[in-house]
Amino acid sequence: MATRLGPAAEADLTPASASASTAPPVRLWLQPAVIALVVVAAFVGCYVGLQRNPQPHRVPVAVAGQDLSGDIRQALGDSVEVHPVADAATARAEVKRRDAVAALSRRADSDRLRLEVGGANGQSTTTAVKALIGAYAHGSSQRLTTVDVVPFARFDSRGLAGFYMAFGVTLAGFVLAQNALGLANHLRLRHRFWLLSGASSAIGVVATVIAGPLLGAVPAPVLPLAFGLTLLAAAAAFTTKLLGTYLGPVGVPVATLLLLTVGNSTSGATIGPDLLPSAARAVSALLPPGAAVRAVTDLSYFHGAQAVQPLATLALWAVIAAALVSLRPRLSRQRTRMAT
Repeated sequence: MATRLGPAAEADLTPASASASTAPPVRLWLQPAVIALVVVAAFVGCYVGLQRNPQPHRVPVAVAGQDLSGDIRQALGDSVEVHPVADAATARAEVKRRDAVAALSRRADSDRLRLEVGGANGQSTTTAVKALIGAYAHGSSQRLTTVDVVPFARFDSRGLAGFYMAFGVTLAGFVLAQNALGLANHLRLRHRFWLLSGASSAIGVVATVIAGPLLGAVPAPVLPLAFGLTLLAAAAAFTTKLLGTYLGPVGVPVATLLLLTVGNSTSGATIGPDLLPSAARAVSALLPPGAAVRAVTDLSYFHGAQAVQPLATLALWAVIAAALVSLRPRLSRQRTRMAT
């Protein structure tokens, strides 16, 4: 009885002349290699490059008193954005509303300065502010006391829980969409929509329960946090689905660059947004990971004072991407009618 060889074995036994006549085009070899090189270059360039030399740029600082405000503005220039306020209590309130990263005040008829920082804004940002104000105090021969009035949660001492949560949810939405793209010939479009929407909700709930009640690293209220992470998962899933639908095989690498590379590296979690280069700072809050990190921080430490804008950004990404995906069949039918 003859033995049937597998496809790989049969291919290995094909004569050289036959193999040469059916050799695949160079493009099929070149495209995946180029895509891989672009992805690794972008990933390393973004994550390593943005940490090379972070510089503070207009970091918002509430300063009590006109005289002190003028001194700080003159001494620190564009490194800080001075918010002049009437007194120390008002300055502290700005920090707790996340209108400012730090509050600076001076005791009357004294050389004692008090710097109150919102540590939950991130270690890189608060460290930069402490260094700037410390240099001013040293240069003006004044004594400085620093207090953290919005510290991180006990089980998030480095303040990276929000970043890891946003990265994980973005990755889950990306993988979900990849699998949905592979099911295009097996599920109707509306069924794929239900899959992406339902799984995005599940991703948001699972991430919330693990990081919040289970591990105690993210102290945000459960329902608002789950809602925000659901929007992030949906934004990542529908954006990846959109790019894969319109761009074909190249769409998934483009989504990798947009969401997992540029989006996460500029999110402002590892390097504060006020320390990013101008180009990275411009896109930081506009991409889903950056919006999500802001929403998680606001909900966790600032009573959601600034959470509306990042949540709206996530919702827009999800809704617009879903709408464009739903239009694809109609556009294809119109193109077919025009061709005939």
